[in-house]
Amino acid sequence: MFTISEIKTAEAKIKTGADFPQFIKEIKDLGVTRNDVYVSNGLSIYFGDENQSEQVSPENYPQLVVNDESSVDKLKHALEVHQQGNSDFIEFCKQAADAGVEKWVVDTADMTCTYLDSEQKELVKEEISSI
Repeated sequence: MFTISEIKTAEAKIKTGADFPQFIKEIKDLGVTRNDVYVSNGLSIYFGDENQSEQVSPENYPQLVVNDESSVDKLKHALEVHQQGNSDFIEFCKQAADAGVEKWVVDTADMTCTYLDSEQKELVKEEISSI
């Protein structure tokens, strides 16, 4: 069982996309099995065993409009920049919204992150590197 406090502590360590694999390892160790992040408002829902779920909304998150037209190329570019440590969370979310990403879903068992458009169509699915 994990707590919102533990999740927020882990989230606070993320500065750029380069920190993402360590964050996923940390929340997996806490017992998180899935994490859904909604681009328009930054809401993160963390799921665990035994139907546990906790919601975390970031402070000072701008309301974003998700583009109706999705672009895999725009998303791949945004991911590349973010994973190299050249954008923060908010900037990445703005770029993801422009690329038509409604949400991304992390599966800690498969160690994947899947980016979905508003019709829940998979745009990009990435393996999360092991630490």
